[in-house]
Amino acid sequence: MTGRTDVPDVTVVVAVYNTMPYLTECLNSLVGQSIGTDRLEVVAVDDGSTDDSGAELDRFAERYPDVVKVVHQPNSGGPAAPSNRALELATGRYVYFIGSDDYLGEEALERMVACADRNGSDVVVGKMVGTNGRYVRQSLYKANDADVSLFGPELPFALANTKLFRRELVEKHKLRFPEDLAVGSDQPFTIEACYRARKISVVADYTCYYAVKRGDASNITYRADHLARLRCTAAIMDHAAGLIEAGPNRDALFKRHFTWELSKLIQGDFPALDAETRREVCAGIARLADTYLTDGLSDSLPVKLRARLRLAQNGATDTLCRAITEEAEQGAPPFHLEDGRAFARYPGFRDAGTGLPDRSFELVGERVPGRLANKTELIESGWAQEGDELSFTATIRIGVVGDTGSAVLRLAEGAMPGSADKARAQRLPDDKQLPPAPGEFLREVAADGNATLLYARIPLEPRSSKRGVRVYIDVAGSTYEIPVRADGRPMPLTRQWRSGEEPYRAAARPNSKGRVVVSTRPLHPPKTSLGSRLRSRLSGAKFSKRK
Repeated sequence: MTGRTDVPDVTVVVAVYNTMPYLTECLNSLVGQSIGTDRLEVVAVDDGSTDDSGAELDRFAERYPDVVKVVHQPNSGGPAAPSNRALELATGRYVYFIGSDDYLGEEALERMVACADRNGSDVVVGKMVGTNGRYVRQSLYKANDADVSLFGPELPFALANTKLFRRELVEKHKLRFPEDLAVGSDQPFTIEACYRARKISVVADYTCYYAVKRGDASNITYRADHLARLRCTAAIMDHAAGLIEAGPNRDALFKRHFTWELSKLIQGDFPALDAETRREVCAGIARLADTYLTDGLSDSLPVKLRARLRLAQNGATDTLCRAITEEAEQGAPPFHLEDGRAFARYPGFRDAGTGLPDRSFELVGERVPGRLANKTELIESGWAQEGDELSFTATIRIGVVGDTGSAVLRLAEGAMPGSADKARAQRLPDDKQLPPAPGEFLREVAADGNATLLYARIPLEPRSSKRGVRVYIDVAGSTYEIPVRADGRPMPLTRQWRSGEEPYRAAARPNSKGRVVVSTRPLHPPKTSLGSRLRSRLSGAKFSKRK
């Protein structure tokens, strides 16, 4: 590189420690960029690798002497120090960071530099995807965007340094990586760069970055223990608080840290920690919650996380362990409905020992069709006949208690929308008005106190129909529609009713999605002419092709 006098458009920084054989693909993806080697500089810092990474870097430096510059240094314990060393040597108009076990799409740098030049962007985020099972949140990449905010709903969840930064901005504000953080050392850099940027843009129509999860899951993020991650998260949040004053913007950023980093500290592995570590984790979360968890931010969190954070903040470690363990073993607890509000009955709810307010357990603006569906169970179904009148009967267990007078069973026309398939239920639009439910209903608390049993008797009409059996219930101001699933329960035998001139038959069967459907039709359908049957079949064939 000593003979090069031009200023490259972009310097790619590669911090390297024991990443063979992934390193080879990473470097090949850099020197093969469509932007061209005349516009590219690669500064790779070998942080004391003990495998063949150092030799591989030297091989590329020898092969591409005007492009690849390599520095070898003793191991520092993390990516921050080698990244800072590379920044001292970078000469490009922009600087881009890549993990040495990841790789770029061929046109990545060309597209991101063009985006920055076109829009005057100080930061450009290129679409990133995960490989080999690595999770990368995709909501930021729905469309190209010339100007996104650090305080929008998506960018706070994409704070890795794997972005294009204007080097002038980096040097003006002396942005560097804190070398004392075991994990997350890129976040203070990225947060401050985005905070000070004139404009942040997103390239979403091309996959720029492929994030690789190593086969041995040896990425540093996967290795750090609870207390190390807690300490690093606290440092990140404290640094950000020094830049961003208290208010909605800080809340928008810190929602990420409460729902991601801190949430992971109080998941399924928390009860297995030793008592002192559990106490220290809760004390650390308490300090951050006392300082940064405003009422508005707290209300925006899912009730499961809010309850756990408040238990940790309160120092109720044993109750928190019970909440985590019981949910793992039994699923989410029932909702307690009261005066139009809904509360998740986690351990600690209305417990004088914890002294937490009801708001800690309240459902606030969160949609919960999946939780309701998972707790809705068919106990039994059958027919009740009186003379020529036939009714469908069912006993349904629903995971709610309290004010359950809104719970009814309906036989609904039409299919559920596809959007309801994953949750197995749906929240109805606020403006949808349902007529009174026909039939008779009785509700009582289940013997274990954790659910309501809904007994329903719904009269059938003598007509041809196929209708889904669905529970409707109001929870926290919203009405939910929950298809009842057979789940292996025996269905009642087909029943004939109306003994006069026009008898009918009724059947209850699960459909292809396992949802119970009640069908009624004449026992002796009227005969149609051959011409009508042919027209019907042709019409059906055309419809199938259109589908």
